[in-house]
Amino acid sequence: MQYNVKIDAFEGPLDLLLHLINRLEIDIYDIPVSKITEQYLLYIHTMKELQLDVASEYLVMAATLLAIKSKMLLPKHEEDELEDEFGLEMEEDPRDELVERLIEYKKYKEAAEELKEMEQERGMIYTKPPSDLAVYAESEQNDLKDLNVSLYDMLGAFQKLLRRKKLQKPLSTKITRQEIPIETRMEEIVTFIKKSHGRTTFYSLFPKEDKEHLVVTFLAVLELMKRQEIAVSQVGNFSEIYIEATEGVAVNGIN
Repeated sequence: MQYNVKIDAFEGPLDLLLHLINRLEIDIYDIPVSKITEQYLLYIHTMKELQLDVASEYLVMAATLLAIKSKMLLPKHEEDELEDEFGLEMEEDPRDELVERLIEYKKYKEAAEELKEMEQERGMIYTKPPSDLAVYAESEQNDLKDLNVSLYDMLGAFQKLLRRKKLQKPLSTKITRQEIPIETRMEEIVTFIKKSHGRTTFYSLFPKEDKEHLVVTFLAVLELMKRQEIAVSQVGNFSEIYIEATEGVAVNGIN
């Protein structure tokens, strides 16, 4: 039985490309097409491995990157000589159109973030007389807790986990099929976190080697994040990811 999930946090292929450019610290005006294409296809492959719905626009962008990569590999003519001798106008860099789209998208994304901040600031303005909101302080802090780990970071961590498990996989193994309900795995994860003094590492949630268990566990973590039953934090880029249960969460009587 397949468990198909569509992640709304993805805003489109340009958003994914922009994330990769920032993460790899690439100059947006001089994109190494081979490297960015490899990373983009790796993310798409990971999404398919997790049985996530991949929109057609992501596949179109993948084809576009491969086409640009192919053009970049073609032998170049002696442009200066041709320009001087025949006055020909040389063909533009095949990356130019993609760069323009990324820059335009980045402008709109930054503008959207500024508008969102303005909306949040405006939302803090009240016209009614001052009221005592102390009783709501605790719940408000829980709702507005800012997590520094994005969905892209979680996918990156899962990629590393799959590579690590593959290297540790024994030469011979016996495969048995076992259906694992998502809800059951979610309860197991929260129980495990509670028994680990309320905090554990991302990789400690994947004790088993089989692919089905890895995928179900990762989807359970995403669902718990969506329900705000767990909080995810990371000190810096590429560092250890930590998982902790949010306040008020209890499983099977564990508090």
